Amino acid sequence: MCILMQCVTKFYTMELLPHLFRHEYTKMTAVLCRNFGLKHIEIAEDIVSDTFLKASQHWAVNGIPENPRAWLYVVAKNKTKDYFKKLSVFEKKIKNEIQPHFQVEPNFECDSKMVSDSQLAMIFAVCNPVNSDESQICLALQILCGFSIEEIANAFLTNSETIKKRLQRARANLRKDNFQIKSLTKIEICLRLDIVLRTLYLLFSEGYFSKSNKQQIKIDLCSEATRLTLLLTENPLTNTAESNALLALMCFQSSRLRARTNDKNEAVLFDKQDKSLWDKSLIERGNYYLINATTGNELSKYHLEAGIAYWHTTTTDKYKWDYILKLYNKLILIEYSPITALNRTFAFAKVYGNEEAIAVAKQLNLVESNYYHELLGYLYSNVNIKRAIEHYELAVNLTKSNSERQTLSKKIKELNLILKKSERSHDM
Repeated sequence: MCILMQCVTKFYTMELLPHLFRHEYTKMTAVLCRNFGLKHIEIAEDIVSDTFLKASQHWAVNGIPENPRAWLYVVAKNKTKDYFKKLSVFEKKIKNEIQPHFQVEPNFECDSKMVSDSQLAMIFAVCNPVNSDESQICLALQILCGFSIEEIANAFLTNSETIKKRLQRARANLRKDNFQIKSLTKIEICLRLDIVLRTLYLLFSEGYFSKSNKQQIKIDLCSEATRLTLLLTENPLTNTAESNALLALMCFQSSRLRARTNDKNEAVLFDKQDKSLWDKSLIERGNYYLINATTGNELSKYHLEAGIAYWHTTTTDKYKWDYILKLYNKLILIEYSPITALNRTFAFAKVYGNEEAIAVAKQLNLVESNYYHELLGYLYSNVNIKRAIEHYELAVNLTKSNSERQTLSKKIKELNLILKKSERSHDM
């Protein structure tokens, strides 16, 4: 019985720790950086990593504590105090040879307000103009959001080695300038807010349609991005039209998360989604923040994408695809991207039909994109089944997602059955 309980405990520890790591690692690092400063961010990260290592060892033997999150913060707090004690002794021994860089008495608190304030301060501290825009976003995604190098590379459509070098340079620049987590002026916040919003947008996007091999949707990333964006709307200095528009977009998109995959973790196309699974409360929140976003004359990409997402949640208006296409036409002028172009083509098909949309899609010529071939597979499905199968097969070969590969393979099987029935009928 004892052995059985140990096995059960180990199982739950293995399940719980990755979840806590994703949700708490960056928060704990942000709180610690209030004491260490960004110049020594590696020390804060090491202490948090050691805390999770201790948890994996201690919980496997002694069981999961009643409040795992609080346990982690207490251990991190104690490790921080131990570090400062050792540092204090070290400084006294070589007092004339070293200039202390840290405060000796850490003020480590882990109440929700302290964590939220630390994270918000951390975002703006990392998103500093000393680095390029791309480097700021990369660093924020790694430090604040816990992204792996591979996930950042996917977000930027580049290779891991490029991202690794970019991160090394960005961290070096922060150390040289000895940045601290501190209160910023209104001007500094305004200058950095655009990068912060882009970072949170990428965080949500990776969660909403992950390119990792294991999961197509990572709800925890979507939740974290939404939570951090909510913090921006709750602060008078960052409660802007763009912040509200981005939060509206996240609410609308999140409302359909449960309907986007089935029990087998296969993607469910928009037309096939069970609308009863859509979260009406999130749609209402999205409407609220979208209204807040339209108080001025500003029109950003977040406004347009939020508008598109809003119309997707509307089931009664027969002209909704006309509105969506018009919004995509404006969005593509503000910020062109291959994904936006492909999404616009889907909306174009809804308005003008698949055959017309096929011609538009082919003009894009994104032959290296699995999304391009998925779209053509969809468009050809009721026009030319053989061509649809060809494009779906190309998409299978190009995608990096196992779940997406399974979904596409299932679609190919369905089309092959339809094709065989059609051929048998024709022979008769």
